[in-house]
Amino acid sequence: MKFGISYSTPPHGVDSDKLAAFARLAEERGFESLYVPEHIVLYPGARIGPFELPPTLPYADPLDTLTFVAAHTERLLLGTGVLLLPYHHPVTLAKRLATIDVLSKGRMRLLTVGLGALPGEAQAVGVDFAGRGRRADEAIDVLRLLWAGGAEGVGFTGEFFDLDGLCSYPKPHEATTLPIHVGGSSRAAARRAGLRGDGFYPGGRLRPEELAALWELARSTAAEAGRDPDALEYTRFGAIDMPTGRAEELAAQGVTRLVVSPSATEPDEQRAELSAFAERFSL
Repeated sequence: MKFGISYSTPPHGVDSDKLAAFARLAEERGFESLYVPEHIVLYPGARIGPFELPPTLPYADPLDTLTFVAAHTERLLLGTGVLLLPYHHPVTLAKRLATIDVLSKGRMRLLTVGLGALPGEAQAVGVDFAGRGRRADEAIDVLRLLWAGGAEGVGFTGEFFDLDGLCSYPKPHEATTLPIHVGGSSRAAARRAGLRGDGFYPGGRLRPEELAALWELARSTAAEAGRDPDALEYTRFGAIDMPTGRAEELAAQGVTRLVVSPSATEPDEQRAELSAFAERFSL
């Protein structure tokens, strides 16, 4: 089992000193990775299910944040949970992700993508909300083409993107591609993970039987597509105070990574939480 930690700027703030200290602490305590979320823009009345999002929540740009984290750490893998893929153009995104991976010497390896749940956010960036799933599928294909392509250039013709003879450098650090994990709580997300993803990271508000069904769907979809279902990583949310027995239960269900979130916002309390977790799980 691998253990990641999330840092969400809405509750924890955008103070650079606090973020740098938190990232160094996570690395010192043995966490594998640090994840950050994304919202590009909010607006009054934005809701995800029953929850209304205050429009003043300070969601920092996730890739800029991870670049900052990389500069203040040496080992932590960098993750998004989730990057709203259909709201990014894959040509510019391929360049940004490869650049972070090169500068961090191969640590931009936990990109997790999702579709977004706010129609107003899609409208703000000129994306058809109803078509964002198909757009994300094409974007994944374009990203991989650009990373793997050589000096002869690559082309792609689809519903949303039409490219011809493009070259994207630098390439990822000592690799021909970057892993792409798929986040989401729907059957479509599970199928996307099985067809195109390197891992699946479902949402946290599902019943155990729903999570099990989605994981099985991701695996069966991979097998039907001629991919190895055992190669898929399975990431889940965990509680910062969870007992070791709970992690063992999840491992038996196929979970390969748990991402926990600090409940505290003050540095001293965060240090206590991360230290206690690290000691409990012998990180």
